[in-house]
Amino acid sequence: MASSSGTSSGSTMLQNSGSEEDLHQVMDQRKQKRMLSNRESARRSRMRKQKHLDDLMVQVAQLRKENNQILTRLSVTSQHYSTVEAENSVLRTQMIELSNRLESLNEIINCMHGNGITGVEPQIQQDYDCFMKPWNMSYINQPIMASADLFQY
Repeated sequence: MASSSGTSSGSTMLQNSGSEEDLHQVMDQRKQKRMLSNRESARRSRMRKQKHLDDLMVQVAQLRKENNQILTRLSVTSQHYSTVEAENSVLRTQMIELSNRLESLNEIINCMHGNGITGVEPQIQQDYDCFMKPWNMSYINQPIMASADLFQY
């Protein structure tokens, strides 16, 4: 009986060691499977990160392009503004000159309708007569001398 009991305990040991071996193999398989799964997950993560980085690089390129276009339009608009501002300055100056000339012409017309100046000293009358002669009024037909170069910023 002792011998059968010894044999059965020896076979139990063999079974235990076989079970431990099987358990160890199962654990190794799970470990391998987990490692492969982790590697695949890390690979997918790297791919997602790379795709995100590529998308960001495309977005940066697009934003730089838009920024350059905006800067170009701003430069053109600024140049146009400067040109218009210079033209406006010339026009304002011309308007003032023309207003002064019109005022002078209206004064001359008023004096002509009044037939000269009466009751003044002879020297003033002589100056007035010289002033009223058309051939002495050459200043009226002179061109207006305003230009964009007149105003330097």
